[in-house]
Amino acid sequence: MTYEQTIEFLYSLQKFGIKFGLSSTENLLAGLGRPHQNLPCLHLAGTNGKGSVGAAVTAVLTRAGYRVGFYTSPHLITFRERFTIGREMISRAEVVRLAERVRAVMAPDEPPTFFEFVTAMAFLYFAQQRVDLAVLETGMGGRLDATNVAGPLVGVITNISVEHTDYLGRTLALIAAEKAGIIKPGLPVVSGEKRPQIRRLFEQVARERGARLYSLGRDFRVRSRQGGRFDYYGLKMDLKDLSSNLPGPHQIGNAALALAALELLGGRGFAFRQEDLRLGLSEISWPGRAEIFPGRPGLMLDGAHNPGAAKALAKTLAGLAYPRRHLVLGIMADKNIGGIMAPLLPLAQALYLTRPQYYRSAAIDRLAQAAAGFPGPVYQVPGVARAIETARRNAAPEDLVVVTGSLFTVGEARAYLTGTPAD
Repeated sequence: MTYEQTIEFLYSLQKFGIKFGLSSTENLLAGLGRPHQNLPCLHLAGTNGKGSVGAAVTAVLTRAGYRVGFYTSPHLITFRERFTIGREMISRAEVVRLAERVRAVMAPDEPPTFFEFVTAMAFLYFAQQRVDLAVLETGMGGRLDATNVAGPLVGVITNISVEHTDYLGRTLALIAAEKAGIIKPGLPVVSGEKRPQIRRLFEQVARERGARLYSLGRDFRVRSRQGGRFDYYGLKMDLKDLSSNLPGPHQIGNAALALAALELLGGRGFAFRQEDLRLGLSEISWPGRAEIFPGRPGLMLDGAHNPGAAKALAKTLAGLAYPRRHLVLGIMADKNIGGIMAPLLPLAQALYLTRPQYYRSAAIDRLAQAAAGFPGPVYQVPGVARAIETARRNAAPEDLVVVTGSLFTVGEARAYLTGTPAD
């Protein structure tokens, strides 16, 4: 198959929907020679911040000279973003080759989902490339997520919010229990969750499985400084006057989780210098997360797609000195539209409702209903690129245009702004 035919085949697997369970992934990997066994991994779960933590760990260890694979989802522009080693995306030829290998071991009576198939590709790729560490981001949940066949060196659970309730449960406790499913016997786990009831649940699961839980605010902590800098008081090391390349107060917490995970990896044989930690954090690349595009007016892309992420974005925006904010908003129909809008609309002076070219996108009139009562002008603009240009025309040079609501919206915006074709 060509690369284009391969991508078409992969997306055709979406017809099998979302399927919880590990048997299909395990069977695929068995047919491939079990490449996930003996693969050193860092496993990431949680509602928000997984990618930021993974990007930070990858940046630091790459700076220290290690080959680090990073498996993440979804992608913004190109499917190849899902598999990186250091800063390098997988090649188109490798995508074709891996897909053909996995397709050859598919069982006709147990067709894998898109995510199961792609996860098998990730394990095979990183094993064949002999990475020193594979950083694996869960797709959804944890306990029955396809990535949970891994036997990681360290686990990270960032935080818990209400999400994917049809699959994970309708309460925080049920969702947290699914995320806690990545905790394995003897595994050290880092958590950013501060709510006592959720932390107690994690601690109980860790005790039952003979694992050790390290919690932000109890076992390690951060102290914010002016200008987005911070101090880290860790498990064994303290670092002063750090900075992350990712803006926003919530990113300080994500950096702390990454540093705690790195400390634990240090106990598993990974060596790095303080300079690697400092430079790595300052070099993190994680597009579409409070990403600023220079110009007048300024333009920010942020893939906030649930209430927790929207609140974090709102805190970031509140700390930026722009007189007016023009909010370009496109949200998926299966998301909590009102919950995403609630923290953002009070910070906006104009609203541009749009719909990215993705089948799950919410109709613009549905967004308009959810935004009823917004005191400023509301524009309904089909097409993300048109919405951005409309906002730019209306904004003063000193204003900020913010594109958010979904990673699909941000991906379409980024493809337009960078002139990069989606593949």
